[in-house]
Amino acid sequence: MRGVKRVVCLANSRKLNGRCVAGREWTARRAGGWIRPVSNREHQEVSEYERQYEDGSDPRVLDIVDVPVLEPRPADHQTENWLLDPKYYWVKVGRLSWLDLPSLAEDPVAPLWLDGHSAYNGLNDKVPLGLVGSLRDSLKLIHVNELQLSVFKPGEAFGNTKRRVQGDFRYAGSRYRLWVTDPSYERRYLAKPDGNYRIGECFLTVSLGEPFEEACYKLIATVFARERR
Repeated sequence: MRGVKRVVCLANSRKLNGRCVAGREWTARRAGGWIRPVSNREHQEVSEYERQYEDGSDPRVLDIVDVPVLEPRPADHQTENWLLDPKYYWVKVGRLSWLDLPSLAEDPVAPLWLDGHSAYNGLNDKVPLGLVGSLRDSLKLIHVNELQLSVFKPGEAFGNTKRRVQGDFRYAGSRYRLWVTDPSYERRYLAKPDGNYRIGECFLTVSLGEPFEEACYKLIATVFARERR
């Protein structure tokens, strides 16, 4: 049965051949639970066609959007998923700003899901599949005082010369090094030389990604850097 979910968009991040779009439900200028519209494809990424406005433009983070949906599609690793209805356009109905982000962010009272599991180039960046079922959510908006982005070739020792962008920050007493899937920040920093770049205070949308090699990885889906005046 078709319905509409009004959300403030907090992620439109890279995912395979499409995007992972997510936000918090928006009712009477108040934020509710998280919603992640997904497709019927194997990995549930959202195509450009499926997420576009009627004028062909793409939803931007902080847009308030009416998203046509069909039914909830929760998964063990992503409980917030809703199957989108691809026959209808998404509709922009408003927009928020940096000043609204504090009211949307999590209280920094607990680490990001489960700590203590790290990939070769990461730090506290993954959750083993056997533990994912114990989690209640897979999306968080957090505030960090200091973010550093690093551009480097993580697989160079194994013959892979592809460069990636990684974020390093502290939150709720823990330190994290997570891959960035925010397309605008990826493009901006892949255009720079390898190295470390200080971003400073910002908000981050952090997401648990699809299962990969017996784990779900924590990803920086969106970087909201402080607006400069």
